[in-house]
Amino acid sequence: MTDRADLEAQIRRPLRAESAVVARCPLGLPVVAAVPPILDDGTPFPTRFWLSCPLASIRIGRLEASGGVRAMERRAETDSDFAAELEAAHRRYAEDRDAILPLGAAPVPSGGVGGARTGIKCLHAHYADHAAGNDNPVGRMVAPWVEPLNCTIPCVVAGAANPAWREPR
Repeated sequence: MTDRADLEAQIRRPLRAESAVVARCPLGLPVVAAVPPILDDGTPFPTRFWLSCPLASIRIGRLEASGGVRAMERRAETDSDFAAELEAAHRRYAEDRDAILPLGAAPVPSGGVGGARTGIKCLHAHYADHAAGNDNPVGRMVAPWVEPLNCTIPCVVAGAANPAWREPR
């Protein structure tokens, strides 16, 4: 099967643009896909790195539900070094995304990580940026709650969701 089929099975919908897998789990399945800044239908898309791994998504969802976004926001409000790293990550993310915009594209995406201009909008987007190999202080702090990605049963098989997959404990 193809990465596209695996990505679609993981996110449970068709991709809206050709995307490239930039991070894989120990089982060789996609964890993060790089998404173009303009989708196939011309829609601007600010999220450069999309988290596809169901295990990481579940774990980050729990973290967000327990106040993780607000905790990171407080950290940015009280720790000037962390705030500077976060601002640098937003700037780098936007610059990298904007560097691959098709010539003459309009409208274009805006904002930094996950489309946020400042602060933290979504831990999933920050972790995806980090897992894609980028310097992201929020993603780096989220990683210990997410990793290891220790599935023993694949979440997808032959491009379809695997009904036997469960979150490992």
